Amino acid sequence: MIQCLLVDDDPAIRSLLAEYLEQFGFEMHAVGDARNARQELARRAYDVLLLDLMLPDEDGLGVCQWVRRERPQMPIIMLTAQGDPASRVLGLELGADDYLPKPFEPRELVARIKAVLRRGRGIASAHAEHVRFDGWTFNRVHRELVAADGLVVALSAAEYRLLCAFLEHPGRLLSRERLIDLSRAPGVVVNERSVDLAVSRLRSKLGGADRDKSPIRTVRGEGYVFGAAVQL
Repeated sequence: MIQCLLVDDDPAIRSLLAEYLEQFGFEMHAVGDARNARQELARRAYDVLLLDLMLPDEDGLGVCQWVRRERPQMPIIMLTAQGDPASRVLGLELGADDYLPKPFEPRELVARIKAVLRRGRGIASAHAEHVRFDGWTFNRVHRELVAADGLVVALSAAEYRLLCAFLEHPGRLLSRERLIDLSRAPGVVVNERSVDLAVSRLRSKLGGADRDKSPIRTVRGEGYVFGAAVQL
């Protein structure tokens, strides 16, 4: 049975969602603040986290960052009344896998939970867990990028999705539109400028002080190419 932790400060929402999701076979656990959420996550291995943005003791974004650091493989869906594009992008950049603005249809939440669980299983099964290129080791499941000297380089959610896209298409020219299709999180509007900025950040991390050493190459007016050989 899928273990699901719901974190929301509204007791009515906790009760209604827990009761509804249990009808679809989820084993539900619900808490109302960040402190109890951290305690639950420390003592039990949950399969998915449903996290409200506005909590009484701590911003949900801080909890999201902590979970992504401590449990990098755990799917996170943020639930919030702040449905503006800036809030959605920030939540996804900080590590959420999906973002559902309130109010929403409970059946849509069920569909999104199943989708993030499928994506997680797909990464683990359809691709090798460890991928090596240019002295780097990338763990897809745990979202870890490790340099040749053992240094772990942190990736935002957007950078992680971009790197996965590049590694799945080495040596191929990817237009900005194609990169958006390959790396866009559900429900998020991404433009070409956002892609360029995310690629620039990823390139800096892969190239260090010398950006020219990055395997990501720009093809002016066309897009990007990942030029390194990829070893599974």
